[in-house]
Amino acid sequence: MPSSTPVREVMTTKVITLTPDQSFAVAADTLADNKIGAVPVVDTAGKVVGVLRDEDLIVSESNLHAPTWFSFMGAEFPLPGESKKFESELRRMTAATVDQLMATDGPTCGPDDTLGTVAAAMHDNDITHMPVVDSDGKLVGIISRGDLVRRVAADK
Repeated sequence: MPSSTPVREVMTTKVITLTPDQSFAVAADTLADNKIGAVPVVDTAGKVVGVLRDEDLIVSESNLHAPTWFSFMGAEFPLPGESKKFESELRRMTAATVDQLMATDGPTCGPDDTLGTVAAAMHDNDITHMPVVDSDGKLVGIISRGDLVRRVAADK
């Protein structure tokens, strides 16, 4: 991968996006249905306001506490109050919106930035996907670590 190759030669331009007001369920379905690990979140003007990663959904799920059960004389019972707490957390989680789950502090790059610069930023920030934006901050593409690996393989 020549480090001087511009991002525009490797980025994906048909980008699936979410909006901040969409639900946890829509976000999860979008990632799963499209077999992608991250999706840019854009406002009504098309400007990137964040990125929602599959790990953001997993971390959100990990905060869900299943009820604790105990066995007594062959029967199993939930501890008092545990079922209500579980139901409450589940309702809260499924009502969560993308803006409550997304990362807003991740870097972006421009189409003329080099792959070397982007690879370094991905590594330094421990991210797998980076939105590509124009000078106004509007989404024009996305680049992933997978895109970089495919470019390295193609250059061999």
